[in-house]
Amino acid sequence: MRLYFFPVAPNPTKVRLYIAEKRAGGGKLDLTEELVNLPEGEHRKPAHLARNPFGRLPVLELDDGSYLTESLAMIEYLEEISPEPAMIGRTPLERARVRELERIADLGVLVPAARVVHATKSPLGLPPSPEVAALFRRVLPDACKVLDDRLSDGRPFVAGERPTIADCTLAAGLQFARFGGVAIDPAFSHLSRWDTAYRSREPAKAVLLL
Repeated sequence: MRLYFFPVAPNPTKVRLYIAEKRAGGGKLDLTEELVNLPEGEHRKPAHLARNPFGRLPVLELDDGSYLTESLAMIEYLEEISPEPAMIGRTPLERARVRELERIADLGVLVPAARVVHATKSPLGLPPSPEVAALFRRVLPDACKVLDDRLSDGRPFVAGERPTIADCTLAAGLQFARFGGVAIDPAFSHLSRWDTAYRSREPAKAVLLL
């Protein structure tokens, strides 16, 4: 298998963090990575559009030559073929809780942060939109507060005692916020504590650049 990615971009980052965490825990994932240079427009060239007609990243090329083009679908596929260590959960309820937290991190942190970045100083050259930036700056603290509350019990990871896909998505979103100068309110002290601790992990240091 081959993962097409660009560093710092949030959706490729969450998949790469998942892979790094899985391997750090002893999981076996046989895949390589290939850079697609977004600033140079490689995502809009025929070679990449043949992989993903939307021109987005990441893309996972499977052993049969077909492609997966949605980050969460990639993660769930990789979890199916390499279930240990479990990064979505071991019981139906645990899996539901992890998926819930991952969706909060994605829709509530990663997406708003990305919308602010692309509406202010888009690395892809998208036009500024102060109205969009203002809207998503207002939205972003809501999910941060929910996650801060969950982390207030001192748990080391977003879902409890082990790293899960929720950590990967949240770390990817916060890195992109740092990249784009999107501030997270320091009053969310538990979220800040988690962020500092998570970034010190070897799997995170292998992927995160900021």
